[in-house]
Amino acid sequence: MKRMGVFVYMAAVVLVVQADAGGAGKAGVSRVVAQAAQTRLTIEAAMDREISNVEGEVVGAAEAMPEDKFNFTPAGLNLPGSDYKGVRSFAVQVRHIAASNYFLWSAMTGDKLPEGLKDGNGPENLKSKAEIMQFLKDSFALGHKAAATLTAENILQTPEHSKWTRFHAMTFGVAHAFNHYGQMVEYLRMNGIVPPASRPKAD
Repeated sequence: MKRMGVFVYMAAVVLVVQADAGGAGKAGVSRVVAQAAQTRLTIEAAMDREISNVEGEVVGAAEAMPEDKFNFTPAGLNLPGSDYKGVRSFAVQVRHIAASNYFLWSAMTGDKLPEGLKDGNGPENLKSKAEIMQFLKDSFALGHKAAATLTAENILQTPEHSKWTRFHAMTFGVAHAFNHYGQMVEYLRMNGIVPPASRPKAD
């Protein structure tokens, strides 16, 4: 519910900014900023919270998979009636999330893309769990850095070297990571591992 509330809030801010752009201009934008301050929730803080939410679940799931299972793919289970040929391994799922984070958010921060980031599956030279985990964590650190650049004035602008507005790049990055988190959860459960986010909370 908190996640939905933040996205509804951000969508409302965007709609008001769009309306003000055609009329009240800077005065309208200032009003939006003032309203956000009154609710103690800025665009920057709202997006940073979203990144923290998905980061916690994705990183937790990745850490839960043992290193000797990191290259697991359902294709090896030979499940009757299944078709997992060519699907990403668990390791590549993690690398894919990180690579996409870099592609989406680097234009907002001006950071250079990591070496070997040729496609959506991340650098092939990252083999160990430790290397892949660091790549993942660094990509989310970039997301927090990108969120810190957001303002009511620039959220609908398209950064240089990007085809998307900041709003789209940020929200799509979060949605994309959650999509692949769902696949990671299935891979964990196929190996008898309950995802950390689904475990009973300690009293």
